[in-house]
Amino acid sequence: MSVPKQKFTADFKQEAVRLVRTTGKNCAQIARDLGVPPHYVVRWKQQQDTQTAAGRPAFTGRGIPALPPQEARLKELEREL
Repeated sequence: MSVPKQKFTADFKQEAVRLVRTTGKNCAQIARDLGVPPHYVVRWKQQQDTQTAAGRPAFTGRGIPALPPQEARLKELEREL
């Protein structure tokens, strides 16, 4: 039996990253407190740093990092094919 993929909201991801930045705890400790695998929190922090540096909001929509307009259009065209 496969385990269904967990989905987390943008707010949950942002709160996890905020906790890492403000509490002095590391990603593994925050992940343990939230009940998620540690690599999730590390990835969310990296995604937020990358998106912020690029001047784009992180975790738009369903919590997925925002794509640049050209990449979003390319994905849309690939889906149509």
